[in-house]
Amino acid sequence: MHTIRTCIARSSRSFLRLTNTNTHFHRSMSSSTPNGVPAEKARKLVTSSRIAGELSRAADVWSLFGPAAMPKDSISLGQGFMSWQPPAYIRKALEEAVETRVDVHHYSHAKGRPRLRAAIAQHYSREFPNLVEEGRELDPETEVVVTAGANEGIYAALAAFLEPGEQQEVILFEPAFDQYSSSITFNGGKEVFVPIRFHGDPDKISTGNDWKIDIEEFKTAITPKTRAIILNTPHNPIGKVFTKEELLEIGKVAEEHDLLIIADEVYDCLTFDGVDHVRIAGLPGFWERTLTVGSAGKSFAATGWRVGWVLGHAPLIRAVLAASTRVVFCVNSPTQEAAAIGLELAAQEKFFETQRKEYERRRAALLKHIDALGLPYTLPQGSYFVLIDISRLKIPGPDEYDYPESIKSRPRDFHAAWWLAHEIGIVAIPPSEFYSEPHAKLGERFLRLAFCKEVDVLEAAGERLQKLKPYIAPA
Repeated sequence: MHTIRTCIARSSRSFLRLTNTNTHFHRSMSSSTPNGVPAEKARKLVTSSRIAGELSRAADVWSLFGPAAMPKDSISLGQGFMSWQPPAYIRKALEEAVETRVDVHHYSHAKGRPRLRAAIAQHYSREFPNLVEEGRELDPETEVVVTAGANEGIYAALAAFLEPGEQQEVILFEPAFDQYSSSITFNGGKEVFVPIRFHGDPDKISTGNDWKIDIEEFKTAITPKTRAIILNTPHNPIGKVFTKEELLEIGKVAEEHDLLIIADEVYDCLTFDGVDHVRIAGLPGFWERTLTVGSAGKSFAATGWRVGWVLGHAPLIRAVLAASTRVVFCVNSPTQEAAAIGLELAAQEKFFETQRKEYERRRAALLKHIDALGLPYTLPQGSYFVLIDISRLKIPGPDEYDYPESIKSRPRDFHAAWWLAHEIGIVAIPPSEFYSEPHAKLGERFLRLAFCKEVDVLEAAGERLQKLKPYIAPA
């Protein structure tokens, strides 16, 4: 824990020191500027090295396969946003609060609204066995911080623990959500990729248990510069829910090398078939080095609220709060109030139990149509995505179809997703986007479909998918 403690002390003294050393003015070489300013006084603004990669990288999947870029009559099973409103009990209580109270329209504390932090502590404490054994709950004052979505929570955690200028490394288990990489590089870090490898039968339906991290490969990726790991469970896009045994193995390696664990658990309330979500922070010895990230948007079908939270050991949370305060100062008050109401009344409304059953019905509605196609897939144990194996799907190559240049040079799953949207009318996401370039081929044999849609939408999508039958090669 020495290096983690050292960085906590450092972050509290000089937090978020900007490293824009490349942002400076260059004098123009021309004799004068268009408005007649002498050349010696003309200057050119130069962007920072922090965003160089963002400005030069190819268009991402959200731009290429977002609703604005896809055919208007297509059905989107691409991005993971829901096709329904948050629950009525939250909307009703929030409306009353907005109409009758003044405080919800003004600044909240940088830690988060006290009501929400208290609701988080009460709701989640029982899910950490270490706290249960200690006979206590999360301290809403010191062990909870509210962030502008889970994404900002992860960004703030990296800002708190990566030392600028040292190219400290963060291990990502890929496929990994693409926002992780930018959050690491923006904070002066470097990504190191370790694949979650598929070990199942490619011709049969698999589960998350067929996707495994090679612990020796993980150990080999660690260097003296390794600072942290980001672990996503339940996993997007695989749908894997890591077992207690797997988490213990991963945690012991982190403990041996004194690494921070950032546990992205935004799909924690969406596990299926009786599979339990295990929190790595609650396992013996890992609380002091783990930050657990959650999301109101995923929990309550409200991705536009941008309310998330980070839970953990008080000294770690203090550092995250220092960073988050300088990134956003505070999270918007009305949606914090909504999230608090959602958690406070969830048990009374049987919300999470009901929601889980509804998602299982949605999953079944989509998968029966994929079964009819005879394509293998990974049965998701958690989250709301399914990976379909498209190895047998015969699609035209880059020289046989009018793909745009932004698609033509990308891996095969990009071609398949583009063709599927324009010829079949179904939008999917190519998962090779979630891999580093050396490992992209591990992802290009799949497509990701989201089932966070109403059943009638999934039924309509499934009927369209049957048009693929003539393009599927025999097993």
